[in-house]
Amino acid sequence: MPRRTRSRYRRGMTGLLDLTGVTKSYGSRRVLDDITFRVAPGRLTGFVGGNGAGKTTTMRIVLGVLAADGGEVRLDDHPVTEGDRRRFGYMPEERGLYPKMKVLDQVAYLARLHGFGKAEANARGAALLTELGLGERLTDTIESLSLGNQQRAQIAAALVHDPEVLILDEPFSGLDPLAVDVVAGVLQTRAAQGASILFSSHQLDVVERLCDDLVIIAGGTIRASGSRERLRAQFSQPRYELVTDGDAGWVRAEPGVSVVDFEGGTAVFDADAADAQRILRTALERGAVRSFSPQHPSLAQIFKEVIQ
Repeated sequence: MPRRTRSRYRRGMTGLLDLTGVTKSYGSRRVLDDITFRVAPGRLTGFVGGNGAGKTTTMRIVLGVLAADGGEVRLDDHPVTEGDRRRFGYMPEERGLYPKMKVLDQVAYLARLHGFGKAEANARGAALLTELGLGERLTDTIESLSLGNQQRAQIAAALVHDPEVLILDEPFSGLDPLAVDVVAGVLQTRAAQGASILFSSHQLDVVERLCDDLVIIAGGTIRASGSRERLRAQFSQPRYELVTDGDAGWVRAEPGVSVVDFEGGTAVFDADAADAQRILRTALERGAVRSFSPQHPSLAQIFKEVIQ
């Protein structure tokens, strides 16, 4: 294999991944039905759904591990080829590393399979593992690591060749909060460098904090997709929170307002924009206002709504 001595990110190769009308059946059971969404360069796309929703099957079709019955997967506006998939990085949900192998040797070995020379493979592996918090465990065997550290090593294995498209199945599984922050930072750095990143997770709070775009799947169909901000706006109720120094109980008597939560100087209420501004003006006339803000639904709330 030819040696590579620089990052694989190159001008003009955007890594724009499009799925259009992808279907898959096993016998009479359709497990994917018209799966259509986009994974854009420089953005983290969260792929969420319950067990058996179709996330892993979709990812495996993108990777060419499974064949779709219909539809198309395109990269940079052309059908994905085997050569294109060498630009992909993949971390499966299942553990896939050699347990007896040393951590650095394992990651460097995978870099060499992608064409890097021995010295650069070792350097890249060591730098990436250090970035992921495993700098002191380079000579330990995979099996001697905790499950969380094995997860970090798997992420390093998926990243070591600088993939332009990164597909991660449950990358935060088994990680403690500090490790989640470390891995999230690494993925954000790769996205900032231009990678297209699709990751699935059951940890909706992590997805909400990390992702730029969301794809929600249930029963093999896409129930919602788009930027985090667009989905929040789409599923938002006209809800506001008012925090004052005094008693906010007066809000309950205001016309055009439905109070959904009230305690002391805090009132959460539904109202249209005009009535909300009227409430704010009245509150300012009555005394000090600590805060007044629209309330946006959490990803968990959106998820529950769209899968019902």
